[in-house]
Amino acid sequence: MLKVKVKSEAGSILPKYQTEGSAGMDVYALIPEGETYLLSGERKLIKTGIFIELPKGYEAQIRPRSGLALKEGVTVLNSPGTIDSDYRGEVGIILINHSDKKFTVKNGDRICQMIIAKYEIVEWEIVNQLDNTQRDAGGFGHTGLK
Repeated sequence: MLKVKVKSEAGSILPKYQTEGSAGMDVYALIPEGETYLLSGERKLIKTGIFIELPKGYEAQIRPRSGLALKEGVTVLNSPGTIDSDYRGEVGIILINHSDKKFTVKNGDRICQMIIAKYEIVEWEIVNQLDNTQRDAGGFGHTGLK
């Protein structure tokens, strides 16, 4: 189990797993005034009141909650968002309302998911040719519909 240092403001809720098999932790809104609104088409930074210190070689990925997207049309705008290991500021979530009605975000609402993932540092190796594959440069639907 990976240990991650976290600092939290009064009233914040730490991200948590909802089930034993969950890959993502639910992240909670911290709205001292009680609630805020997202009008149709509006985007807004929602604060969480948490600050994290990830070990080098790890990132926190911010992803939408599927139920919020399906039922309310609200999602994370820069999805997946990345929180780097050297960031020490408050975790903020950029939500956007794609529905045609006003959406209320209340203090303590689950607004997204956070996944902690390991990554590799890349060193580019300049070459004149890449190895061939069956796919090669095919993309954007090149395999057809079926």
